Amino acid sequence: MPAAPKPEILAAFEAAKGFMPVDEGLALYAAAVEAGRLGLPLLEVGTYCGRSTILLADAARAAGVTALTVDHHRGSEEQQPGWDYHDPETVDAEIGLMDTLPAFRRTLFKAGLEEHVVAVVGRSPQIAKIWNSPLGFVFVDGGHTDEHAGADYEGWAPHVAEGGLLVIHDVFPHPEDEFTGQAPYRVYLRALGSGAFTEVSATGSLRVLRRTGAGI
Repeated sequence: MPAAPKPEILAAFEAAKGFMPVDEGLALYAAAVEAGRLGLPLLEVGTYCGRSTILLADAARAAGVTALTVDHHRGSEEQQPGWDYHDPETVDAEIGLMDTLPAFRRTLFKAGLEEHVVAVVGRSPQIAKIWNSPLGFVFVDGGHTDEHAGADYEGWAPHVAEGGLLVIHDVFPHPEDEFTGQAPYRVYLRALGSGAFTEVSATGSLRVLRRTGAGI
């Protein structure tokens, strides 16, 4: 039976601003709990307002490891003004740009999980370049262009430890089903084609892969 979050954690997840449906959230949580047994940090690329971070933080708390979440907090492409996924409440009125960091901090505070998360504010490729520690879990849920999704994969997948998990969100195999581009799907195919990862499960648009090989 997959691990499931306590009712209060699931309630905090559902109350948080974000786009991940509950079934995918439950699959993400179960994967994070499993990966936490390796005793290594759990890392997320693409924080937004912290909806999925709640689940990773709770899994990290249970495992006695740290959850890290990487984001520049200026929003990805589809969240900018004029796009369907833009939320005016996330715009900093003084500078006119998105800033989801305050909402993220409120999300963690309300869930009682601030002490279990390290928020890394910056561009994913820049941070990945200076990262030099193995990770038990990497969740790729950042930008949805080939440039950004590809860079997230290239930057972080090599740090997934043997037996660790690479989780990719918004994988849409059929063009008619996608809503922000198929770059995550192409990253998923790239990971499988590398020989370094083996698919574990698929829930909605969420894919869980295990590090089983050396090449990426």
